[in-house]
Amino acid sequence: MEAVLDATPDRRTGLLAVFSSVVQRDLLLAMRRRADVLTSFFFFIIVVSLFPLGVGPEPNTLREIAPGVVWVAALLASMLALHRLLAADYADGTLEQLVLSPKPLSLLMLGKMLAHWLVTGIPLILIAPLLGLQFDLPGPALAVMALGLLLGTPVLSMLGAIGAALTLGVRGASGLIALLVLPLYIPVLIFGAGAVSAAVSGLSVEGHLSMLAAFLLFSAVIAPWAAAAAVRIAVE
Repeated sequence: MEAVLDATPDRRTGLLAVFSSVVQRDLLLAMRRRADVLTSFFFFIIVVSLFPLGVGPEPNTLREIAPGVVWVAALLASMLALHRLLAADYADGTLEQLVLSPKPLSLLMLGKMLAHWLVTGIPLILIAPLLGLQFDLPGPALAVMALGLLLGTPVLSMLGAIGAALTLGVRGASGLIALLVLPLYIPVLIFGAGAVSAAVSGLSVEGHLSMLAAFLLFSAVIAPWAAAAAVRIAVE
């Protein structure tokens, strides 16, 4: 029993080290492909910025459409990089090595999801309040928008990873990923945009943010396991 207890911290340390290695590796690869990262970022900026120009300067109209515009743009920007999440590792055999690793594949997939979110989600969260000023959103609504994106964008990355894993090795994977994950994104879109709309109207936002937090916890438990199972099927 004492030997088992002594080994447990070492095992946890080893799992944490492997998890960190996966995240660092994917971040390093993303930095080497800066064009892909910047594409998603500037796509988000351009899409959000075009709506005030097309709709007009009416403040009430802009405040009404702002939540949906920002969240739809964030959803689409997150999807742009999904097909590259696992495809390169699948092509060069890295995924096969991960499957053969003695470490839990679900933990390794969670590391890749975290790296994807850090690259695609964090920039959107940081720039969204600034873009929200174009829609004449008040300060509290901008804060709620940032908090909602902080809770919701990790869910987009985790659900998107499932779609990327299910379409490994399939021709036209980008289109198939969109068909698979867009229905799953709808609840996040509804409650994320609803939180901002509630803040603009002066209503309570706790219910919407609580639902986003629940989606985040549920996805953190289910998505790594589901993605790992899909990767095993693709590799075998």
